[in-house]
Amino acid sequence: MKGVGGGERYHALDAVRGGVLILGVFFHATLSFLPGQQMWMVMDASRSVELSVLFFALHTFRMTVFFVLAGFFGRLLLERLGVGAFVMNRAKRIAMPLAMFWPIVLTAFIAVLIWAAVQANGGVAPEGPPPPPLTVETFPLLHLWFLYVLLIFYAAALLLRGVVHLIDRKGTMRSGLVDPAVRFLTGFSAPVLLAIPVAVALYFKPNWMMWFGIPTPDTGLVPNTAALVAYGLAFGFGWLINRQPQILQRWSERWALYLVPAIGATAAALILAGGPVPVLAMAEPGVKSAGVGALYGFASWAWTIAIIGFAMRHLAGHSPARRYLADASYWIYIVHLPILIALQTLIAPYQWPWFAKYPLILAVAFVIMLASYQLIVRYSWIGSILNGKKQKPSKVKRGAPQLAAAE
Repeated sequence: MKGVGGGERYHALDAVRGGVLILGVFFHATLSFLPGQQMWMVMDASRSVELSVLFFALHTFRMTVFFVLAGFFGRLLLERLGVGAFVMNRAKRIAMPLAMFWPIVLTAFIAVLIWAAVQANGGVAPEGPPPPPLTVETFPLLHLWFLYVLLIFYAAALLLRGVVHLIDRKGTMRSGLVDPAVRFLTGFSAPVLLAIPVAVALYFKPNWMMWFGIPTPDTGLVPNTAALVAYGLAFGFGWLINRQPQILQRWSERWALYLVPAIGATAAALILAGGPVPVLAMAEPGVKSAGVGALYGFASWAWTIAIIGFAMRHLAGHSPARRYLADASYWIYIVHLPILIALQTLIAPYQWPWFAKYPLILAVAFVIMLASYQLIVRYSWIGSILNGKKQKPSKVKRGAPQLAAAE
């Protein structure tokens, strides 16, 4: 994404946004190796507490980081384009991919799911209850839920912006009250302060499985309250931080100070939630669940500040490789889940250790996804929708300046 006024891109933030989407592949690839009870449609014979710890750690920060950057870039885009063009841009980049790819991904998901069930049942289709009827509560958004929730956040942001502009026509309240409050809340004690609403939302979440942290709103058209609070908070602060980008500079100077607390809080939350083996039981209200919620919220924000700050400090320059992966990450995330399940199903019967199977699944998946991106997406109408139109290198005139397409 280009900087304010169409200037230099935020290369560091582009890299982080692409990175957390790509980490989604690493995250979902762990599911077949998690120890304990069966919780995924494919469960490998080789289980791993190491991958269970990786699963837990990635879930603490991955989507919080993503929504902070989504809010930051959302306001940046709005200021650059204006309301009308912003709405059209988000419709093309977010709503259209959701409408286009959700039916395709769901069909592929169901097909692979049936195949996995047949393989696990000795080549015979297992008998089971019929799927639940499609309702507001059961609607399967799958891993594309983040696009749906983004649309909700964009709509809420535009509505709130309109109300604020009516009340605070001269901007006095924003500059005199909101901006100082944001500077305070995103200052040195940010992980503690921003953890409070996350911890409260998790504690009061009905039927909360605390080992899994923030419940993923991948089912139902009304996202669960805990996810709306946690990710809405991240989106909102990203939006407000864009008013004062110097906050990111402060994070870049302090990122290392948050790294050890982030690791410590993650480890403490994991131990308090039951250890490295996933616990499928619902949390009981009390000191333990309150402690897990507080540690989880703290870890989410400590990781977020550390990661964004590190990127601003060390990845601020242009890198063709990072830029390419950032462009490819949207496509990779959209298509990765059925590919992973198919590979997990193929490899599950073999008696290999997890540390051979897991890297193999990732390697094959990324070859498929990157090849498909390069061959059928990057320079096609699909790539134009996802990332903006790109010209093949042979069609770009030598010496001609290349302007980044609007996000």
